[in-house]
Amino acid sequence: MASHIPENILEDILSRVDITEIIAGYIPVKKAGRNFRALCPFHHEKTPSFMVSPDRQIYHCFGCGEGGNVFNFIMQYEHLEFLEAVQMMAAKAGVSLPESSSPDSKKESLNTQLYQINELACLFYESTLRTPEAAVARKYAVSRGFSEEFCRRFRIGYASERWDGLINYLRSKDVSLALMEKAGLVISKEGGGYYDRFRGRLIFPIFDVKSRVVAFGARKFLEAKGEKEVESPKYINSPETFIYIKGKHLYGLNFSRDAIHKKDLVVVVEGYLDFLTPFSAGFEPIVASSGTALTLDQIRLIKRYSHNVVMIYDGDEAGQMAMLRVLDSFIEEELNVKLVSLPDGLDPDSFVRQNGIESFRQQVQAALPIFDFKLNILKHRFDAHQIEGKAKIASEMLLSLSKFKNALIKTEYVRKLAGELQVNEEALFEELKKVKLEKNPDVSVKVAQEVPINPTEKLLIKLMLDESRLIERLRQELEPADFMDTQAARIVQAMFELSAQGKILETSSLLEHLGDAHTRKILCESALMPEVDYTEKEKIVDDCILRLKSNKVTLKRKNLHEQIRQAQSLGDKEKLDKLMDEFHHLTKER
Repeated sequence: MASHIPENILEDILSRVDITEIIAGYIPVKKAGRNFRALCPFHHEKTPSFMVSPDRQIYHCFGCGEGGNVFNFIMQYEHLEFLEAVQMMAAKAGVSLPESSSPDSKKESLNTQLYQINELACLFYESTLRTPEAAVARKYAVSRGFSEEFCRRFRIGYASERWDGLINYLRSKDVSLALMEKAGLVISKEGGGYYDRFRGRLIFPIFDVKSRVVAFGARKFLEAKGEKEVESPKYINSPETFIYIKGKHLYGLNFSRDAIHKKDLVVVVEGYLDFLTPFSAGFEPIVASSGTALTLDQIRLIKRYSHNVVMIYDGDEAGQMAMLRVLDSFIEEELNVKLVSLPDGLDPDSFVRQNGIESFRQQVQAALPIFDFKLNILKHRFDAHQIEGKAKIASEMLLSLSKFKNALIKTEYVRKLAGELQVNEEALFEELKKVKLEKNPDVSVKVAQEVPINPTEKLLIKLMLDESRLIERLRQELEPADFMDTQAARIVQAMFELSAQGKILETSSLLEHLGDAHTRKILCESALMPEVDYTEKEKIVDDCILRLKSNKVTLKRKNLHEQIRQAQSLGDKEKLDKLMDEFHHLTKER
């Protein structure tokens, strides 16, 4: 997890920053004994279950399970990569990070250059919009309701008709043509040389969540120029680059994320103007997919900010189909999704301009759940009064219903579908079983589920965190394999190894040696367990060791019983004798 940053640097940063102070800069925290309590910023709750420990320098939510050290918090809250979170905390702590010649650092250096070039290009387009040659573009902007303040806020610009306007500007800033091409701003000619990618268009900068310019969308203003649609596409966009992968970004998220967090709602629209018009009119929890059907990466990005989603695409058949294509992905990601189908011929931009923002809010409030939306569309495509039509509708609906992980929700929807189609409920359940079998023909394979950790194992981890001297004692009497929980075993293994190296164990530093979120969760929960009476600590340790060893013997016996039963059924006398000897030996163990 620590990337190429030396461990001692990470520990230095952790020792210099106070996690309580950092978290209090984002959310209100209240003193609760030795710890601090708050409403969790990572899920919706009415009763605070989010704890911050100044002693351990960790946080943990007992509601959603999120937890870790200050790096984990910054990564989760600011939606940063690990290296970015470290850089942010290093700057706050006054710690200098070492330069590196690794491939990752070289890529980071190139990315930094691309951000800088895009920023220069954005400034150029913004300034061009204010020139005399952009009079037609400004007239078009006004016709769409874009005031001067609006254009400044969203940094809207203009690319002139010249073939080398941006090239000449960037050259004056000592930017090479090779870097311009890597940024997607220029196109190479067949005979050699380059020309500007965007010409004679209104420019919409595309930002990442940190408000850095990563790409551009360019709109042709047909109405103002009187051109025909066939001459060129209405929109053209930057190609994908090292800093811009279209399916991983959501247009406008940098502007709307605070409103999304506050409302616990994300409204997803299609195009730039579909975002800009409602947002500028006062409806702010909104993002745009930039003209594409939502990708799984975009859905997971949405999930970071809210689990409540309303999709609004164009009211035509293409818009409806675009929504249908992504419904199953929303269900699989366990998001609460509703959908709005606008009147045919209208998109969110034109709807708001024609009907006003309050009508738009009403559309959002009246959004249909996934079940109702899909069923309505299917009823228009197939005759629900005919047996064949009912079968086709049922088949399509069951494909989506099979994606629900919650058995209660799934059951209720199947019953509702039976009522809507006036068919036998049991028959639908049988068809649903077939869908499940088709999805996963190997019915013997079971999906691993998160199992609560044995309290004894969790208590031992806490005792070792409290008293580092106990680590060496336990290392002499136990092995990580004695811990039945895999994640607990990983924590103990890390503690044994670090202790053997003579390192002082701090909970916040130990987290950097644990990879997955579930393991970190167990460590945080163990660290935040109630304090143990010091006078009873030795007796508790002895009891825990005895219990762990007893549990291990019990499990061995159970496994041997099963192996003996199998050997008997197969008539394997040699193996049976060997297993019986093992079992008799095991019964003597205490």
